[in-house]
Amino acid sequence: MSRKCYFTGKSTRVGRTYTHRGKAKYLGGVGRKVTGKTKRKFKPNIQKVRAMIDGCPVRIQVSAKAIRLGLVVKPPKRDWKPAATEAVAS
Repeated sequence: MSRKCYFTGKSTRVGRTYTHRGKAKYLGGVGRKVTGKTKRKFKPNIQKVRAMIDGCPVRIQVSAKAIRLGLVVKPPKRDWKPAATEAVAS
């Protein structure tokens, strides 16, 4: 399963991280120079939750933002209890 939100469609995005050297001009230097660019990934905060989809509980992957926005409708709590065990005549 891919790292993608069921509701918002958020998925992994790519970007770069820059490495600098030097002293900023406003501090009296000649300026900051870029000495390297490295690829990196921005991963969304994906959680596995049980939600009601078309009337039945399903385990799906959603972003934390979708949970905070209230897009996830959780199934009701189960109140099932085992049936009273009958004494088995032997």
